[in-house]
Amino acid sequence: MDAGICLLTEDQFLCPICLDVFTIPVAISCGHTFCKTCITEQWDINTHCQCPVCKQVFYTRPELQVNTLISQIADQLRHEAQQTANSSSSEDVSCDICTETKKKALKSCLVCLSSYCETHLEPHRTESGLKRHQLSDPVENLKVRFCTKHKKPLELFCKVDQRCVCMHCMVLDHKEHDIVPLEEARKDKKMELGKTEANIQMMIELRQMKIHKIKHSVKLSNEDANREKTGGVQIFNFIRNLMERQQKNVTDTIEEKQRTTEEQAKGSIRELKQEISELTKQSAKTVELSYTEDDLDFLQGFLSLKAALPTTDWTKVSIRLPLYEGTVRIAVERLVEQLKETEAQLGEMKDMLSKAELKKVQRYAVDVILNPDTAHPRLILSDDGKEVKHSKIRKNVRDSSDRFSCLYNVLGKRGFSSGRFYYEVQVNANADWDLGVVRKSINRKGKGPLNPKEGYWAIGLMNGEYTSHADSPIELSAKPEKVGVFVDYEQGLVSFYDVDTADCIYSFTGCSFTEKLYPFFSHGGKSSTPLILTPVYYNE
Repeated sequence: MDAGICLLTEDQFLCPICLDVFTIPVAISCGHTFCKTCITEQWDINTHCQCPVCKQVFYTRPELQVNTLISQIADQLRHEAQQTANSSSSEDVSCDICTETKKKALKSCLVCLSSYCETHLEPHRTESGLKRHQLSDPVENLKVRFCTKHKKPLELFCKVDQRCVCMHCMVLDHKEHDIVPLEEARKDKKMELGKTEANIQMMIELRQMKIHKIKHSVKLSNEDANREKTGGVQIFNFIRNLMERQQKNVTDTIEEKQRTTEEQAKGSIRELKQEISELTKQSAKTVELSYTEDDLDFLQGFLSLKAALPTTDWTKVSIRLPLYEGTVRIAVERLVEQLKETEAQLGEMKDMLSKAELKKVQRYAVDVILNPDTAHPRLILSDDGKEVKHSKIRKNVRDSSDRFSCLYNVLGKRGFSSGRFYYEVQVNANADWDLGVVRKSINRKGKGPLNPKEGYWAIGLMNGEYTSHADSPIELSAKPEKVGVFVDYEQGLVSFYDVDTADCIYSFTGCSFTEKLYPFFSHGGKSSTPLILTPVYYNE
């Protein structure tokens, strides 16, 4: 490059749009220069023609004239950059044939797609078949730069197949395809690269948010677990203390009876041993007395001996064994009485735990709106989709695969295929209703039991009986006026709550959900009272 050009820097020959060295540089009337393709595409997508640098607006699209001088300089800059790249890459290119110490490659063969040092290049200079091969300066990764099929440089890009091709590929295999030079394809992909980077950053943010949600879920889980453990410890410690007190009373009573018996036995044994000692002495005196010859001494000794003999009648003395039987039974009866006396306290604890459990599931409250496209023609929905009641008149509505035609059912608009959700329904004095969740694929045109086998997880009231619609129906003792429905999709759990008492009415456990679940409601028409979806009032 001459001295005049050396005064300029490469940055002065970069297009302001693509930020690369000019390709077919064109100047517009405001004096700024751009790649012809860049400024043309910029104006094609905008309403007004405007200079991207100074923002001058042209109401008539300017004619584009190639700036010959800048074009020549840009071509020279690209040529020098390519030579520099080839030079730096050739320094690192080694001979592909050398097996031990790799020598520097002198040439690369564009036919053999290998690089050779001075020694291994000799056959290409002497053998007639190899002399016709095209040689070039050493090129690294030569095989990936050439078409493996035609042994020609990959200098074009097929937009249809999204791959680099050679001149022969373009003519033979990609005849009707949109083919552009690698340089032009690079500019397009460079713009795509920015979008890809933005997408990657968005994916990173989404995953960071997911990590935050997972950590938050773990925190909530730990809080729930600790709250549940605390409640359990309180109740069972209370019961354990009652039991331990009664156990101590039983032990103390039995041990007291044991001590009394042992002390009585010890006293009798001590007295008996004392009499045995006296009798032993008297026995010795009888022997001595038997040798006395004097009549008076004998008689006086005999009378004295007989008067000294013990008078206790031990045949009438016995140890009364204590009655242990019944001690434990009496203690248990007392424990039961104490539990009855503290029933109110236990009830308060149970209510506390029930309310805590209800609050926990109320966190997952969702806004359920009834879907009129699923409602049986005899059902009337409120305008806000929050109430449903039965009508004696069958409405003239469009039938569809979503609408129930035999059962007086309606579903919520939104389905759920993961996570947890909860909603509440005011049933009041309605005498015939069912509610819960159903799977998306239930039969909407026929009749059948509302059980899990048919895709229903529900409870209801009919003929005055509250029933869970399990595979074998179970009568429920609760008579709720407002029912809460909670679903944990992954855990396979559907639970129903009496919202006023916070009691869990019934739970379906161990369910296997494989498709979307929808909130489900049925109004049998035995009363005019509607089923009402109510807001969930939840406080931490």
